[in-house]
Amino acid sequence: MTMMHNPAHPGEVLREWIPEDMTVGQAAEALQINRVTLSNVLNGKSGVTASFALRLAAWLGTSPEMWVGMQAQWDL
Repeated sequence: MTMMHNPAHPGEVLREWIPEDMTVGQAAEALQINRVTLSNVLNGKSGVTASFALRLAAWLGTSPEMWVGMQAQWDL
């Protein structure tokens, strides 16, 4: 029997990318999204959409595929 791997929610990973001295409101402003929307993703209540992945990639210098891929793994 194989062990199941439970991947991290993308919001959990995103928490590590946001500077410690930055508030959720400041990060949301930088991403040009609503603070509640960002908070819901960070708390695992919402997922990363394609448009949100594009914003994250532009802000953090990552790829949108990285974020969409994480969400897909979580959804499985």
